[in-house]
Order: sequence, then structure tokens, then C-alpha cells
Amino acid sequence: MPTISPEPERAPVGEVHQQRAVARSFGVDATRYDRARPRYPDALVHRILDLVAAAGPPRVLDVGCGTGIVARQFLDAGCDVLGVEPDPRMADLARRSKITVEEAAFEDWDPAGRTYDAVVAGQAWHWVDPVAGAARAARALRPGGLLAPFWNAFELPPDLADAVTEVCRRALPDAPFDVRALGRGTADGYGTLLSGAVDGIRATGAFEEPQQWRHDWELTYTCDAWLDQLPTQGAFTRLPAPALAAVLEGVGAAVDARGGRFTMRYATVAVTARARSDG
Repeated sequence: MPTISPEPERAPVGEVHQQRAVARSFGVDATRYDRARPRYPDALVHRILDLVAAAGPPRVLDVGCGTGIVARQFLDAGCDVLGVEPDPRMADLARRSKITVEEAAFEDWDPAGRTYDAVVAGQAWHWVDPVAGAARAARALRPGGLLAPFWNAFELPPDLADAVTEVCRRALPDAPFDVRALGRGTADGYGTLLSGAVDGIRATGAFEEPQQWRHDWELTYTCDAWLDQLPTQGAFTRLPAPALAAVLEGVGAAVDARGGRFTMRYATVAVTARARSDG
């Protein structure tokens, strides 16, 4: 799992964590979200736990745990996991998988004297105030504990990316965002997420210098599997039904035109920072 450049390219996205309506929209169909969203490489989980090097079962706090995708992976690795999730619909589904969840925005969550070996966040840290969130994580970590936010960034095959861009341009002529980004995927924008996390961590003065790394992998989607995931993405969760139907019809036709399946390139990108042990 290679380390990535310490100064990734920045791209202006505004204060993403303030877009609360988008952040709270993923619970509209929590079951679909849990079913369709990709998991994270086992190498990611093992690298985090290797860095933690806990004496007993690692105590892990999962920020923005959603339906429990990340929490289950750490549970399967032998950890004790607590999730923090502001959306009761997502939290309820996580609890059905026997995950303990406390409902709160992480900036407002009270650790109540509890400490953890690792604070992790999968596909969620950009919805948290980067400075207030890092400061809250520092309160919850034992000295030397690890903060590790991470994301799955995807890149569509170029021909399919062009087709998706054209579909979204036709279906969403008044979209308040650049529809070209929907075709490109998220791989080009990961530097922004990492930069925001790094800046927030540094601002607290509570952590050692953050490290950044990535793990590249691939996943083959059938047309049905990709159309199942597409409505769980933030650009589509609040679309009116007719607009979403037009997007799904057009994207489905584009995938069918290339044989009904395609291989997606993913990069799981992460920031890790160790809580200072010198107070």
C-alpha cells in the first residue's frame, strides 16, 4: 500500500461539512446504501490496526458509522467498536448488525471519559468540521492513539465516463454542480478531502504530523449493481424521481452498450495521525 504525496492537489469544493441537507440525505434509503456501497480493502483495516498495536482487542470509534459498513469490518478483525452517527435511520440499520451506536453529530458527541485506540471514519470525515472534529477525536484517543479518516475514490472507464457525463448533462440541465464530475468519478478530487483533513488535524496541535497513503484496487460491476449504487451518491440522493429515473435509464443504456458490465478502478485514500503522548 504505497504512501501518497504529502501535498495533494487541491480543488475548491467549499465548506462541504456545512452541507447538512446532503449529509443527512443518505438515510433516505439506508438499506440500499448498506447493500450497494463498496466495502474497504482488508489491507486498510490491517494497516490501521498494525499502527495501533493495541495490547488487547483494539477499541475503535467509528465516526459517521452510517449503516455499519466500516464497523463490521473492524468487528470482524477482532475489535471492540462504537459507532457515532447523526442519522437515526442509518443508526437503526447498523444496530441490526449488533453494532453499538450513539446518535450524535461527532462535533457534539461526548466521550464521557472513554478512550479509544483508534478513531476511524469511512467516507464520512468531510461531513465533520475538520478542526472541531479533529479536536473531538483527540479527546477520545488514548495517548499515541490513531486518527484515521479514509475514502473510496472511484474512476470510471474513460468511454463510460464520457457517456455518463452526457447522460447527466441531458437529464440535469439545471444541476447546481458540474455534471462532468459525475462522469469523471471521485478519484480526481481525493486530494481536496485529504488536504482538508490534514489542515484540520494540524490546527489542533494535538497530533503528530499526519501521514497520507492510498491503496489501489478494482471491482467489476454488472449494470444492475451499478444502478443500485448510483442513487446512494450525494449528487443523486435528493433528485426528484423523474430526473433520477432519466439518469438511471441513460447510464443503464451506456453500461449495456459495453456488454452489461465494467471494471471500476478504486483508490482507497487515507490520512493517519497519532495523538501526541506529551500532552
